[in-house]
Amino acid sequence: MTAAPLIDRRAGSELRPALRRRPTRFRGAILMFTVPFMALFVFVYVAPIIYSVVQSLFATQSSGLGFGEPEQVFVGAANYAKALGDTEFWAALGRILLFGIVQVPVMLGGALLLALLLDSAAARWVSVYRVLYFLPYAVPGVIAAVLWAYLYSPALSPFVAWGDSMGIDLDFLGPNVVLWSMANITTWVFMGYNLLIILSSLQAIPRDQFEAARLDGASEWRIAWSIKVPQVRPALVLTGVNSIIGTLQLFNEPQVMHVIADAVSSSYVPTMLAMGAAFVKNDFGYASAVSVLLAIVAGLISIVYYRIAMRSDA
Repeated sequence: MTAAPLIDRRAGSELRPALRRRPTRFRGAILMFTVPFMALFVFVYVAPIIYSVVQSLFATQSSGLGFGEPEQVFVGAANYAKALGDTEFWAALGRILLFGIVQVPVMLGGALLLALLLDSAAARWVSVYRVLYFLPYAVPGVIAAVLWAYLYSPALSPFVAWGDSMGIDLDFLGPNVVLWSMANITTWVFMGYNLLIILSSLQAIPRDQFEAARLDGASEWRIAWSIKVPQVRPALVLTGVNSIIGTLQLFNEPQVMHVIADAVSSSYVPTMLAMGAAFVKNDFGYASAVSVLLAIVAGLISIVYYRIAMRSDA
């Protein structure tokens, strides 16, 4: 009766040194895989952020009466004060926030609904629909914007021509409509991408939970709302944070629409304002300050969204 514990303790004592030596043995392999990633991460992400923050503290000034060589002068928080006092910055920020408040919930709600339909027991040809929904995301953003610009153009759009034949005045590029025309492009491009993330999370849920719910008399709607949606919350948080960050970085759609729509100015969204300041006005310090402020806004909104979405898990 007492021999077994002694053997177990002896076996355990023989295994412990081997377990302690294992990390040392594979340390070289661990470093071989992690060091290149960390170096690339620092070079691609960390270094540009640090450079932008530093650049935002300087301004380019010319000596004398403007005929001297321009030089970088430390101005501290002057560029941030200039941005916070700029009506164009606040107009662009308010416009993009309004865009996100409407477009992000519509896009994520549509992606969730389509994912639930594809995950339902009655769904057929799931692989085919999954590819079809993902195809718009495979189209480069600029190409997608140009494609929809053709469909919005009054002279070329088949929708406008159809509206004229029906006596309906369709103006997709008007001052009160162009923002939502761009929201339609963004939703068309990214809904399929978010759908795949949510659908993958749905398909990871054990199927026996659904069978048990059906045996208890639960409808498919009840199963979706009470079992599926709560368990895909991490996927909804991930897609929500990505969508918030992507919305605040919106650039391709307004830049393309700026060419064909008078309602879209060169500072329509914060990214266009920063690009114009940097490459048209040669004011890289102000452009960097706008970029840093935009990153701070994106971070704060993402944190608030995450806390609200995961509150019931606390």
